[in-house]
Amino acid sequence: MTTGVRRRMGVEERKQQLIGVALELFSHRSPDEVSIDEIAAAAGISRPLVYHYFPGKQSLYEAALRRAADDLAGRFVEPPQGPLGARLLRVMRRFFDFVDDHGPGFAALMRGGPAVGSSTAHAMIDEVRQAAYEQVLAHLEVTEPPARLELVVRSWVSLAESTALLWLDGRRVPRAELERQLVHDFAALAAVSAAYDEEMAAILVRFLADEPADGPFGELVARLLALAPQPQPQPQPQP
Repeated sequence: MTTGVRRRMGVEERKQQLIGVALELFSHRSPDEVSIDEIAAAAGISRPLVYHYFPGKQSLYEAALRRAADDLAGRFVEPPQGPLGARLLRVMRRFFDFVDDHGPGFAALMRGGPAVGSSTAHAMIDEVRQAAYEQVLAHLEVTEPPARLELVVRSWVSLAESTALLWLDGRRVPRAELERQLVHDFAALAAVSAAYDEEMAAILVRFLADEPADGPFGELVARLLALAPQPQPQPQPQP
C-alpha cells in the first residue's frame, strides 16, 4: 500500500533528473525553444528550484550536452573483432540511432544553438570528434598515424557529421542507405589517399585483406564494377 508521500531527492539526484529532463526536451525541439518553465514543469518542481541547482539555462544546457557528448562518443566504441567494414557499419548505425533520437538538439548543437560562443560547449564537441577519430585509428590498429591517414579519418568524421545534419532536413534518403554509403565513403577516401602515398597503400591493403566479398567494402567494389562500361565484342575477321 502506497502512502502518497513523495521521496525527497538528494542534490546530485535532483541535478541528474533535471539534466535528463532537459536532454529529453532538447532532443525534440531546439534548445532555444525550450524554457526553464517547461523544464521545471516536466521535472515536477518550481522554476526557482531549477535555478537553485543551475544558475541558468546555459549551464543546464551544457550539463545536458555533457551527457549527450559522452553518449555520442561511446557510439564509436566497437570491439576490434571481425572485418573493418562490418565494424564501421555497426558504428554508423549507433551514430544514426543517436541522431534519430536527438535530432533537433543535435542539429542545434552542430549548427549553433544556445551554447554559441561557449568555450565549454565547443570543447565538448571537439572531444566527441577526437574520440571518434581515436576509435577509428584503434580499428585500424594504428597508434602513430601518418599525415594522410589523419586527413582521411578526420575528413570522414566531419563527413558523417554533415551527412547526419543534411539527413535530418527532410530525411529524403533512407537512413540505412546513408549508413552504408558512409562506410563506402571511408573506403573511397582511403583508396584515393593510397594512390598518392605508400604508407596509406600498405594500410589499405592490410585492412582490405580481411574483407569478405559480401561485406560493405566488397559491395562497394561490385557497385563500381557494375558502373564500368562493358567491353564490346570485337568483330571476327572474315576468312
